[in-house]
Amino acid sequence: MNARRRHWYFAMMGTCVVLFVTAWSVVRLWSVPAAIAMCLVAMVIPPVAAIVANRRGPEDRWWDEAPLRPRDRREPPLPPAPPPPPPKTPAGQDRQVRGSSGDPESDRWWDELDRRP
Repeated sequence: MNARRRHWYFAMMGTCVVLFVTAWSVVRLWSVPAAIAMCLVAMVIPPVAAIVANRRGPEDRWWDEAPLRPRDRREPPLPPAPPPPPPKTPAGQDRQVRGSSGDPESDRWWDELDRRP
């Protein structure tokens, strides 16, 4: 993490802690709504601090990737074409290829589902 981002992160988180502690130790004695408002503000600070700390700087390498050279910025090649579908078999041979369950009633049911004669 860059030193500047780290400093911002710790400053924001320190502000968050100071807001919480001040709200419930001092401010609540005079105004509970003000203490609640301070806590609501403090509640927003940690996500913002995380975003600031994880921001990518111009000098940072991202996921250990080398910077792209201009010639590497072209479109990726298309994926290979899918293989052609297998040839259709006649209706009588299809059962031999798939095999039979051994139960004629079950075979008729599957044939009906597969819309085969």
